[in-house]
Amino acid sequence: MQHVEGLWDRRLSTAPSERPFSANGSRPPKRPNLIFILADDLGWGDLGCFGSLHIRTPNLDRLAAGGVRFTNAYSASPWCSPARIGLYTGKNPGRFTAGLEEPLRTRADGNGIPHDHPTLPSILRTAGYRTAMFGKWHCGWLPWYSPLKIGFETFFGNLDGAMDYFTHIGTLGEPDLFEGEKPVEKEGYYTDLISDRAVDYVTSASPDEQFYMQVNYTAPHWPWEGRGDRDVADRIAGDYRNGTHPFPLLHLDSGSLAKYGELVETMDEGIGRILDAVDASGRADDTLICFCSDNGGERYSFVWPFVGEKGDITEGGIRIPFIARWPAAIEAGQCSDSASVLYDWTATFLDAAGTGPDPATPMDGRSLLPWLVDGKPHPNHDLFWRISSQGALRRGQFKYIVDHRPSAMLGNWPRMPGTRHQLFDLSGDGRESANIARHHPELLAQLRAEWERINAELLPYPPDHHSLPRNTAPSMATPTSPAISRPD
Repeated sequence: MQHVEGLWDRRLSTAPSERPFSANGSRPPKRPNLIFILADDLGWGDLGCFGSLHIRTPNLDRLAAGGVRFTNAYSASPWCSPARIGLYTGKNPGRFTAGLEEPLRTRADGNGIPHDHPTLPSILRTAGYRTAMFGKWHCGWLPWYSPLKIGFETFFGNLDGAMDYFTHIGTLGEPDLFEGEKPVEKEGYYTDLISDRAVDYVTSASPDEQFYMQVNYTAPHWPWEGRGDRDVADRIAGDYRNGTHPFPLLHLDSGSLAKYGELVETMDEGIGRILDAVDASGRADDTLICFCSDNGGERYSFVWPFVGEKGDITEGGIRIPFIARWPAAIEAGQCSDSASVLYDWTATFLDAAGTGPDPATPMDGRSLLPWLVDGKPHPNHDLFWRISSQGALRRGQFKYIVDHRPSAMLGNWPRMPGTRHQLFDLSGDGRESANIARHHPELLAQLRAEWERINAELLPYPPDHHSLPRNTAPSMATPTSPAISRPD
């Protein structure tokens, strides 16, 4: 892969302290403890080790230095709830009704991860792992859905897609903090509460038991509140109560690059405490820790050199910073540009635990463990995405995009309605600016055919679904007008 010199090279290729990834070819005899840490709406370039210019993340940088930094990692969706559904099920979120919402907002039976569907926590629990989640869930609401209903034994966190960091109310203006399935009241800044519970879980775990811990921060998702911003939380709540603002949490008149950086740095501090707890427990060598964002960044995030953001199928909306560390199996100080998607790590976690998907419900993800640890070739499989307005398929360095939104050739002129089929070479055009479809018609046809084959396996978007305009056809295959995803 060719890159220009300077920052592009440092972020997309190996930094001076890194070397290109190679497996050591030896799988440890002991199953690892498993920790998966999710940030919320973090941009691809918002970590120091990914080239951030302003945000300091020393703890995530040391996590990367102790393992592998992945520069071509992708979310399962540019939206938060479908991405999480993909992680827990190991499948494309379009196979589930709840995965069609962008993001999930319908609070009803039938709109969450089915209770009887095998999941990452349920399979690991059957394999003898203790399972816990701390933080954001956003895969269905009580009484129908919760983390406890899909295999997590322990849960402390919020069910909704966003929560105030101080008042702990959700997007409907109601309290949204739970211990298991029971509402609780806790004083404290939410990022710190999540970190506290994760540290306590690691510290109190028996040396004889193996665990899988899912840590889901809401940072740096809005509302834009740092540790010292209780007054901002009170103002937001007051504006909603007195009718000044129709939404409980969304405050578009606030935030800044500095405040966004503060949210990220506080999360990094908490992750440092988790890493310290793992080290102090003597489990560091035998613990596989992964960190990433749930989707691309939003508003104040740094996604350069890519275009787009959360909610868009371009690289800025789906490419995510990803780090993995497992000292017993993976050598430190490495960087990989091999492509993977979030639910590949579902299969990888199961493989590392010595188990696998339920044979009756195969996963879409591919285990990376044979490549990551055993030294076998990377799967190099096609990566697929679909949302209500767009779709994409990546094969090697090429990415096919189908887009049903009106387009502009230069600025806002001319506006051109209709479906576009585009092809980009990501090895030299990470900004997806040069559509090379007419230069490679056969490749375009191949990628389009594969995208349409996979799309046909997924659930269609219902015409009355609230994520779609009412005049939108039920399937992307025959759209009558562009479908625009609504922000959460």
